[in-house]
Amino acid sequence: MATLKVSVVSADAEVWSGEASMVVARTVIGEIGILPGHTPVLGVLAEGEVRITLPGGERLIANAADGFVSFENNELTVLAGKAQLV
Repeated sequence: MATLKVSVVSADAEVWSGEASMVVARTVIGEIGILPGHTPVLGVLAEGEVRITLPGGERLIANAADGFVSFENNELTVLAGKAQLV
């Protein structure tokens, strides 16, 4: 099964990194779901949840605000001014 390499980073620390099968993030124009093989994306992050589904089905949630979400070559980076795992 294909996976995404994900990093959730706040201004002062890496909040979480690892592999995921899907990530859903809130941007200023709406929610975006990212699966392996998605076309490259750069979006402005809106305050809200970043939902990460791990390959085994477990889910993680991070609250994030004030930043960007970037995806290319199956690597997703959420760079936020504020972020923390819920």
